[in-house]
Amino acid sequence: MIRAKILGLGSYVPDRVVTNEELPFLDDQHVRQDELQTETSDEWIRARTGIQERRYVPNEENGAWRTSDLGVEAAKRAIADAGLEPKDIDCIILGTLSPDFHFPGTAVFVQDKLGIAGEDGCACYDIRQQCSGFVYGMEMADAFIRTGKYEKILLIGAELHSHSLDYTTRGRDIMVLFGDGAGAMVLGKTETEDDKEGVLYTHAQADGSGAMNLYLKVFDIGHKPYVFYDATAKDDPEHMYPQMVGKRVFLHAVRNMVVATNRALEKTGLTWDDIDWFVPHQANLRINEQVVQYAEIPPEKALNSIMWYGNTTAATVPLTIDHWRKEGKVKKGDLILSTVFGSGFTWGATVFRL
Repeated sequence: MIRAKILGLGSYVPDRVVTNEELPFLDDQHVRQDELQTETSDEWIRARTGIQERRYVPNEENGAWRTSDLGVEAAKRAIADAGLEPKDIDCIILGTLSPDFHFPGTAVFVQDKLGIAGEDGCACYDIRQQCSGFVYGMEMADAFIRTGKYEKILLIGAELHSHSLDYTTRGRDIMVLFGDGAGAMVLGKTETEDDKEGVLYTHAQADGSGAMNLYLKVFDIGHKPYVFYDATAKDDPEHMYPQMVGKRVFLHAVRNMVVATNRALEKTGLTWDDIDWFVPHQANLRINEQVVQYAEIPPEKALNSIMWYGNTTAATVPLTIDHWRKEGKVKKGDLILSTVFGSGFTWGATVFRL
């Protein structure tokens, strides 16, 4: 039986650490000011989100950082971890809600920066499923490998959020959540009759009736011109910055992540005695605490990293796993159940052996 197997794992976060104490003093150029820019505090942020700090790309005069730059760094680490070279990759799948440009997709920029572009270049896919992007990508990669379409797939979640946030009190509820970072896995083909090896399960769902509970317009093809952008129009945040109906997103996230988690166990015939680690999407520590409670997950098996990185949307799952692998907690061969939820609404779950 052909199955998809995790061959390598890698992650990357920028060096710049932005603490809760520093964040309220940053302007929209990420420069610390003497006067408060946003009415918030370390206590306020920790109580509502569990976040202590996040990473931002540096302010550089000689070139701008883009999402593909973060993705490339994570990809290089995952490819090396798999014992492969970039040329061995025959498909790239990249999940992001912060693409380099409106088009083309960001995966092609990653391909070029890895040095594997050209007439014989591999297939490149972008998926726009926001915080659910990595699990959606896992489902695609698993299907591609099982059907024999591709043999070595580079799956990336990468986000550069810090350039798109509203650094005023008006945008506080969203601005405090997000950080920059990327995570990647290399998946390959294995032939085994062991149904507890490789990727055991993937499932993705969506409910489009919730789409406008968490969104960023900027591009609206229903308008002429379709790009809303005026750097001086600070009084029109809906067209420039992310918008969220926080309570509704919170409730739907908890409910759907619990259902997806229980469904994953039911469909695989596994119990929490079999699962080594539960890795939820890192949107808000309070969401994850409720998912653990209502899904009756052993708390000691739940892994979080939002405290140090914030919400890196499509990158949170591989970033969290790699963080705890570096700490010596997660090991090769561990069985992981991951559940995600994102804008759309979208959600899903996957079970795989690392």
